Amino acid sequence: MSTNLLSTSAAIGFGGVVQEYLWNWENQQLRVVYETLGKGSPLLLLPSFSTVSTRLEMGELAKLLAPNFQVVAVDWPGFGESSRPSLNYRPEIYQQFLEDFVKAVFNNPITVVAAGHAASYVLQLAVKQAAFSRIVLLAPTWRGPLPTMGASQQIAGMVRELVRSPILGQALYKLNTTQSFLSFMYRRHVFTDAAKITPSFIENKWQTTQQPGARFASAAFVTGNLDAVHKQSDFLELVQSLTVPLMVVIGESSPPKSREEMNALVALSGVRSVVIPGSLGLHEEYPALVLEAVQDFLFSLKN
Repeated sequence: MSTNLLSTSAAIGFGGVVQEYLWNWENQQLRVVYETLGKGSPLLLLPSFSTVSTRLEMGELAKLLAPNFQVVAVDWPGFGESSRPSLNYRPEIYQQFLEDFVKAVFNNPITVVAAGHAASYVLQLAVKQAAFSRIVLLAPTWRGPLPTMGASQQIAGMVRELVRSPILGQALYKLNTTQSFLSFMYRRHVFTDAAKITPSFIENKWQTTQQPGARFASAAFVTGNLDAVHKQSDFLELVQSLTVPLMVVIGESSPPKSREEMNALVALSGVRSVVIPGSLGLHEEYPALVLEAVQDFLFSLKN
């Protein structure tokens, strides 16, 4: 697979060097944007999958880590400032992307800090090959919103195809990405401090959702088509197969079903864990608390 690294100044980031990684998937070239900040041992930051997914949600945490690590934060294909073509977004795309990106950008096993749904992809790659030296999972999840709510694969598939359709799909997507709806979702299970959900904050999130092609990967995530595993036992088996240190950070206000899954994960032998304020967006809402929670884990193992 041919890849190139090119610098770009067109993107707006969190103060690092913004670059693009040109990645090929099924004879189609995708532009993947990533940002590097700081010096030291390399550390990869992977944002959670969501309708508003972007590397900028990792920005404050990246700045806190940068004095001691060379931090790399990436926009997943289909999200953020990366290309958003109308692909059939599915786990194989992200499994291959993560493997190729890590191989292209890093020379040795690295530390990875992954939020939300990125957890399964990190664990799968870690079990497959020695890509990571240590892993931190922030509010890890493995099941998309609709399946979590009890929707069958058939219903989820119908919703996904509706959203992908040209006219009705665009209308449905717009209804589910209004600023009022985004604010409601943040208050419900992403942030815990309503004072941080300001109009400008929501405006920025809304702008992310309005990029051309934004509905395709978002619909795949919401309907469970980005679920890299489909059973709790498979997720836990990945963790049990790890040969590198793992730490899990849980938000004390996480939604009940998500919290149950996280509790099952941290109950496994050898998994270090900590509970801090926050919910599914704890890495963006409380970056300083996240750093405080994981710094001993990171520095005790630092190369």
